[in-house]
Amino acid sequence: MSKILALNLKMNFDYNDVKKYVSSLNGQFKGDNVIFFPPTIFLPYFISRDYPIGAQTISEYDNGAHTGELSCTQLKSIGGSYVIIGHSERRQDQKETDEQINLKVKKALANNLKVILCVGETKEEREMLKTTKVLRKEIMGDLKDINSDALQDVIVAYEPIWAIGTGAIPLSKDIKDAANFIVDTAINLYNFKPLVLYGGSVNEKNIGELIKIDEISGFLVGGASLDINKILKMKEVVEK
Repeated sequence: MSKILALNLKMNFDYNDVKKYVSSLNGQFKGDNVIFFPPTIFLPYFISRDYPIGAQTISEYDNGAHTGELSCTQLKSIGGSYVIIGHSERRQDQKETDEQINLKVKKALANNLKVILCVGETKEEREMLKTTKVLRKEIMGDLKDINSDALQDVIVAYEPIWAIGTGAIPLSKDIKDAANFIVDTAINLYNFKPLVLYGGSVNEKNIGELIKIDEISGFLVGGASLDINKILKMKEVVEK
């Protein structure tokens, strides 16, 4: 089974960039294991070409007076099937809490969307040996009061915040330990065994080593997802 390659384009590209990017894809990414997460405004350019796509975040509300938000029903109506929830940039920049993330996860699952839930520690938390404490707190809060059957549509992405966009990545053993802890915690708390992705400075140069970590079922990629040639190299590795 090919490992997952979730490509988070974040707040990048303008109209001309996206047209060029999508054109360069040229049908090379068909299949369920490569998922694109473009900026909301550009979702239709990917959907029209039948690529698996998702949103970078979602609202906890169904509809109504919530300016700037994207609802689950809106995403579903244009063909979206995935959503990233709890990314560290949302937790930090938009001050999203575990309570709010929990509401978003519940809403996404109720609308039959697949969720990539991001968890991970800061540099300070890591230095204070609090990684497992942080992971447990986030998993406990983010998945609270959700039926174990519904949780089968949740994928957990371990993204150590200190590694995102820095070029630094944890040792393979540390990633393995974090993945095992995430799985054990999910089983003990909520009776489900999630797939675990790794995210944080993943690129075409280090993915060959990262993919050797058996506990990891794929990758959530940021900066490297902006370059088609880099994606093709990563895709080749995950599909071997």
